[in-house]
Amino acid sequence: MILLITGGARSGKSGYAEARTLAVPGVPQYIATAQARDAEMSARIAAHQARRGAPWRDHEVPLELVAALAQTDGAGPRLVDCLTLWLANLMEAGRDWRAEGLALAKALGSQQSPVILVTNEVGMGIVPDNALARAYRDAAGWLNQTVAEAADEVHFLVSGLPLKVK
Repeated sequence: MILLITGGARSGKSGYAEARTLAVPGVPQYIATAQARDAEMSARIAAHQARRGAPWRDHEVPLELVAALAQTDGAGPRLVDCLTLWLANLMEAGRDWRAEGLALAKALGSQQSPVILVTNEVGMGIVPDNALARAYRDAAGWLNQTVAEAADEVHFLVSGLPLKVK
């Protein structure tokens, strides 16, 4: 089972994804793409870890997401949080984000254990005023569409309420 959970910032995606992951038998695997580059991000990461608690096995994976999925397959349900941070990491590292996105979509098709992925819907606001922000928005839209096509289900969260769209 591949489930993509999308929505706006602070829409309840992570909490919903965690609950869905815990509903699947096995030891939950948390594949985190965030990097603690400043105090605010460190605090966010700590809050997520505290909320999850003991049963989770954490894997910090800022770039090598496809390899992490291969390494954790069979270990229990996996929660990837989040694709948009992974994309930002890829772009910052100068990696071919489109090739990496295609590799992810292909890898999702061969997973034995469930994968729940969180992503942000970044294309519903105003058009950004600078080229880098527009390029990121466009890349995130492409990545979300690519993963949504590979997913068995897609849920969109609005104010903490999930809507099944696929």
